[in-house]
Amino acid sequence: MASITVRNVPDEVHRAIRARAARHGRSAEAEIREILESAVKPQGRVKLGSLLAEIGRKARLTDDEFAIFESVRDKTPARVVSFE
Repeated sequence: MASITVRNVPDEVHRAIRARAARHGRSAEAEIREILESAVKPQGRVKLGSLLAEIGRKARLTDDEFAIFESVRDKTPARVVSFE
């Protein structure tokens, strides 16, 4: 895993992180990891697979209609991309 060094963190920010970590029962380092992860991967995000499944449920496709999609789906393996 990668490591990050953050310099010049104001004292009040450092104290707030330590206090927040104590409230959550973890180390300041673990709290910072959680803060960073929640900042870049918000819980409310919708993943593509979930979105497509929801669209399918709303469309109320029958098994026969779904079978049509499955029968015309291209099942050949993907080719390796060449940038030359």
